[in-house]
This record gives sequence, structure tokens and C-alpha cells, in this order.
Amino acid sequence: MLNYCDETIKCIFSLAVYIITFVTGLPANVLAFYTFTLKVKQKPTPIDILLLNLTVSDLIFLIFLPCKMIEAADGMHWNMPYFLCPLSGFIFYTTIYNSTFFLTAISVERYLGVAFPIKYKLNRRPLYAVIASVFFWVVSMSHISIVYIMHYTGANSSIPKNVCYEDFSKEQLKILLPVRLELFLVLFCIPFLICSFCYIKFIYILSRLPHISPHRRQRAIGLALGTLLVFIMCFGPYNLTHVVGFVTGGSPKWRAQAVLFSTFNACLDPIIFYCSSSTVRKMLNRILKDLVERLHMRCCQCPQWSCVGTEESTTQSSNDTT
Repeated sequence: MLNYCDETIKCIFSLAVYIITFVTGLPANVLAFYTFTLKVKQKPTPIDILLLNLTVSDLIFLIFLPCKMIEAADGMHWNMPYFLCPLSGFIFYTTIYNSTFFLTAISVERYLGVAFPIKYKLNRRPLYAVIASVFFWVVSMSHISIVYIMHYTGANSSIPKNVCYEDFSKEQLKILLPVRLELFLVLFCIPFLICSFCYIKFIYILSRLPHISPHRRQRAIGLALGTLLVFIMCFGPYNLTHVVGFVTGGSPKWRAQAVLFSTFNACLDPIIFYCSSSTVRKMLNRILKDLVERLHMRCCQCPQWSCVGTEESTTQSSNDTT
């Protein structure tokens, strides 16, 4: 039985990863969703539409993540209504490959913007980003429909119902393993190669442009390297299990641990949002400023706190900044 949570420590580790991802990823993605929604309503651009779709994908993932938390807390036994098993698996894996698509599309948009700035600016349309987004969602969902196919293929098998998308019969593996290999080749390798090409060329071109400030150049290069790092760390181990499983004829024992890496994508994407969008940066800075001002007012209302020194410090800091 492929149950990697026979040891309690592994269940605790999985639960900790899910909780960290949920606590850090949910507020960050809610903020990004609010920001991109306002931006798209005012003046949509292709990059904003792509980032909005990536945010929606991450939010859907985070909404269903508590199912994985409960599963880990129950020792990787599925004690919830069984219809949630294929549904949560479908959402979980669809959002993983949505991320690869949208991160790749963002890299293409960045590359075209620096390689062909005038031509691309004249021809880019938000409609193209909308069409691409719909295409990405359809392709991801159609491929991950294998989760439901496996669910009904094994409906009459001897596999216990207290595990979710973990143990498979030989009949199921004959269908599942080739599909997983296709996922590796089509939904991971091709996007990763495109993303690598675009960002390598992006960095090369950007490093040779003379009229860009060092800070802006460093931020753009950091975005490119960070995105490639997300691809390798978050999606690489999980997709590698597809190849190993196809060669060995079954799911590798470390597959569950590899899947955990992909969950971090939901809390790393907001960092990409921050580097990609000046709107997100301005919104975050505004929220932090409002938070500091509210905390300052709360302190002033407390009799044991004196605001004189704080006000003088604030005034001095403002003068120094000016």
C-alpha cells in the first residue's frame, strides 16, 4: 500500500507545509486579486490579464487546500465525503499546470516587450491574453480530467475508499502512467523550455540596454531568475515522478513528498506579482503605510504611551526623506 504517512512525522510535515502555504498564500493572493481586478477594470493590459488568471488559479487551489490539511491530519486517510476526493485532486493538479502555462505566457510577454518593443506595443491586445487564458484553462482541465477517469475506472476495484488518488490497480496504471508521461512532456517540458529561452534572452537583452536604471534592471533580472527557480523547485520534482513512474511501472514512493513542493507555488507567485506589477507594489506600500498609521494612532490613544517622541521622530524621518 502506497501510504507514505505510516510515520507520524511525515503527516505532521505535510500538514505544516499545507498550513504555511495557506496562511501566507491566501492573504497575498487576495490582495493581488483585488489589485488586478481594479487594474483590469480601469485599463487592462495583457500582463494584467495573465497575472489575474494566475491569481484566480492560486486562490482556487488555496480554497480547496483545507481538504489536503484534513487528509494529512487524519494520517493520509480520506474520511471526508468521497466526491471531494476526485474534485480536490482535479483542482489541485489543474492549478499546478495552470501556473506553468501562465508563468510561461508572462515570460513570452516580457521577452517580446524588450526584443521587439515598438512592434509588440503596436500589436499587443488584451483580447489575445483573454484567448490565451481560456486556452490554458481548457488544456489544463482536459488533461487533468484523468483524475475523474481513474476515479470511475477503479470504482469496482478492491482499492479501499479511505485513500484518495493514491493506490491504483494494474488496470488503472495502464491508463494513468502514459498520461502522466504526456503531462511531463507537454505541460511541463515545453513550457519550461519556452520560459527558459524567453528569460535567458530577456536577461541578455536587458543587460545590454544602456538607458535602464540599475535598480530596475536588477529587479527584472531577479524576476526572471525567480520564475525559473519556481519552475525547477516547485514543479520539477513532481513532474519527474511521472517519468520515474512510467519507467518503473508504478508511482515512486517519494511522489507524495515531491507533490508538497508544488504547493509552495501558491505563496511564491505573489512575489512574482510584486516584481511584475507596479500596481501591486503601490497597493502593498499603501496598505503598509495605512497599517503603520493606524498602529501609531492606537499607541497615541494609550495613556502609558507618549506620542511626542514618535511624532518628532516621524517628522525628522519625513524631513530626511524630503
